[in-house]
Amino acid sequence: MINIEGLNKVFLLPHQRKTTLRQRFVSLFQRNTYEEFYALRDISLKVGKGEFVGIIGKNGSGKSTLLKLIASVLTPTSGEISVNGDVAPFLELGVGFQGDLSVKDNIFLYGALLGMTRKEIISKYDRIVEFSGLERFVDAKLKNLSSGMQVRLGFSITVAVESPILLVDEVLAVGDLDFQQKCYDTFRNFKKLGKTILFVSHDLDAIEKFSDRVILLKKGRIENYDIGHNVVAAYKATIDNRSFI
Repeated sequence: MINIEGLNKVFLLPHQRKTTLRQRFVSLFQRNTYEEFYALRDISLKVGKGEFVGIIGKNGSGKSTLLKLIASVLTPTSGEISVNGDVAPFLELGVGFQGDLSVKDNIFLYGALLGMTRKEIISKYDRIVEFSGLERFVDAKLKNLSSGMQVRLGFSITVAVESPILLVDEVLAVGDLDFQQKCYDTFRNFKKLGKTILFVSHDLDAIEKFSDRVILLKKGRIENYDIGHNVVAAYKATIDNRSFI
């Protein structure tokens, strides 16, 4: 379902920050210099149909960047990404939402951004609201909801899209335990249905429980890509030894 060959993602970091009006004016007559930062370097991997792949690693290792590239939120600096099927990405809290609109309006807005027609959203509206547990808040402005409630709404809309590929970032950690259990039940059901799932998380127990294989990223490179239990066990050992830097 997903084939990645020689993927690199480079961000340009300016050497000097221009915070004052004087600095900005002076910079008009100076040549700006930048440092190349490789968020991902030489990534090659294949994810088959129906695989549940966990992605782990320390903060800044490139996990979220990898999902954004697969979802076409970012473009690669070099390399190739081939995705065979529609993607339902649940990446960052608040992306695609409008705080001044109601929960109901945001369901239609976010659903449309994920590729659903208005007719599809209407047919799934009750299911989305029930899954999110926000029946009492459908007419409330989204900005008045807690971050956990917004996560519940975003994930509920995303899984309603019924795409063959689901991308989920660490944002589920914001939800409460009951909702996390709902999400994990959804993962189990999607696995039975043969959907392909990529799941970024620091929750190693959840990664080990659901993942067929796990990718361990270190400083933008694939350090390990193997059976879930093997990778998680090796990663835990490095953490215990304080040697994974």
